[in-house]
Amino acid sequence: MLIRCEDLWKIYRLGDVEVQALRGLHLSIQQGEFVAIMGASGSGKSSLMNILGCLDQPTKGRYWLNNVNVAALRSDALAEIRNKQIGFVFQNFNLIPRTSALENTQLPLFYRGIPLREQRVMAMEALRRVGLQGRERHYPTQLSGGQQQRVAIARALVTGPSLLLADEPTGNLDTESSREIMIILDELNKAHGMTIVLVTHETDIATYANREIIIKDGRVLLDRNTRADLQQLSSEV
Repeated sequence: MLIRCEDLWKIYRLGDVEVQALRGLHLSIQQGEFVAIMGASGSGKSSLMNILGCLDQPTKGRYWLNNVNVAALRSDALAEIRNKQIGFVFQNFNLIPRTSALENTQLPLFYRGIPLREQRVMAMEALRRVGLQGRERHYPTQLSGGQQQRVAIARALVTGPSLLLADEPTGNLDTESSREIMIILDELNKAHGMTIVLVTHETDIATYANREIIIKDGRVLLDRNTRADLQQLSSEV
């Protein structure tokens, strides 16, 4: 079991107002799964993603990642887990503008203290895996949106993480670029056994996953292992 969440609560306090983003959520994800998490705005899916990525901690409950209860860890230990075990892909790419595709991809390796020559070899291989060989020296402004997202995926992969978290990775892309990105993620899962957790509000993007989880009011509303049409389920959210 790669991920196990038990009775997760996330409560935000805004002055005198208490907002319960997660309400006793239970969730398990096996190594090698491709999971899509869906839900309306305010459903709690972003809060869940932040906890899964060790960017935030639950107010109550337990979260095990690779058999470690990370919900109980201090910030420095969480930072180490993020660097060594989790790769992140965001909607806005989060690339450094004045840094080449190669240098952007090397960044997590720099923080690990890996020698520069080894960094470059590993970053070149990661860029090759996402189809950007020959574009290593290009800056983000010289790349299309889809190519920038490929750099972001390469950066997420370069450390060999146990888990890839993708938060609306196609949200800023056109239809064809979105399809290309999802084909890459699908290949990483099928050919390389990468565990992928994808947050999306697009039902056609969710169909690439093998398992679809719908969150509502901070709890799991539906959890199914299928790529069937989600239109009927989405109408219930």
